[in-house]
Amino acid sequence: MEKIAEQIRSEASRLLEKGEVELVVGFRKGSIPMVSRPWLARTPQEAKELHWDGFCNLNLANYLTKRKEKVAVVAKGCDSRSLVLHMQEHQITRDQVVILGVPCQGMLDRRKLQEAVGLDREILEVEEADGLVHLRGRDLQESLPRQEALQQCCSICEHRNPVLKDLVLAEELKEQKAERFRDILEMERKSAQERWEAFRQVLSTCIRCYACRNACPHCYCPECFVDCSRPQWVGKSQDPQDVFTFHLFRAFHMAGRCTDCGSCERACPMGIPVRLLTRKLEKEIKERWGYEAGVSLEGVPPLATYQPDDPQDFIL
Repeated sequence: MEKIAEQIRSEASRLLEKGEVELVVGFRKGSIPMVSRPWLARTPQEAKELHWDGFCNLNLANYLTKRKEKVAVVAKGCDSRSLVLHMQEHQITRDQVVILGVPCQGMLDRRKLQEAVGLDREILEVEEADGLVHLRGRDLQESLPRQEALQQCCSICEHRNPVLKDLVLAEELKEQKAERFRDILEMERKSAQERWEAFRQVLSTCIRCYACRNACPHCYCPECFVDCSRPQWVGKSQDPQDVFTFHLFRAFHMAGRCTDCGSCERACPMGIPVRLLTRKLEKEIKERWGYEAGVSLEGVPPLATYQPDDPQDFIL
């Protein structure tokens, strides 16, 4: 990890010193364990703060929307797919961005790590080495396999290498073929009533804080439908129907656009698996149109296109 961090610092400093970019978007080590935070470096001196570890999980495409200056960004596989979508949707242009690609071995799930040692024990230090994660704290010293500590979205990721990049700062990884939709298939086998009850249960703890929306790299509408009052698409209450409407509308808005970076689930303070909905639509889009969001600059999401001879018989 430190070798990758050094490569990031070196390239960021070079780009800033030569004036090839005005800003480098990357990560800085957080002030508390198991957190790395975004860092926007504008000088070679600030670039020395750049960092890389298994907690650099935020999708940095979030920090590029509508930027006017030339920017370099550190990008994992999912970040690079989100950058592709940003370019397809005209949020930023390709010639504005220098992509510092980092093949990603998966990000660590701090909730899993905490549960592994017990919620009453404080993790003060985390070290990654030789496929293990070493956890240390007061009266605490435990290790567990890194693979078991990955976020769920990382454990089923099939695009660990950046799909779009200008530089690659580590050896590229062999892509894995994962069972991405096993839980979705299990859900599909249920009856309509059972699925309804399952989603009712899953969403019952939602407090409508909109953290899932705010963390999403693809939620950049000037006005979100949940904030509209004329027309009012959804009520403002905690009524289950309003909660359902918010999540279903949001999932359909992400159809053919979600890159499954996991930002929504990480941000949810209630631990709701909201990706069940977005991955169901990812599966439908892939089966019907053979399309995966953000893997190529060519083409546009299927639901963002229109042809005069499109089927119309579903319109009442």
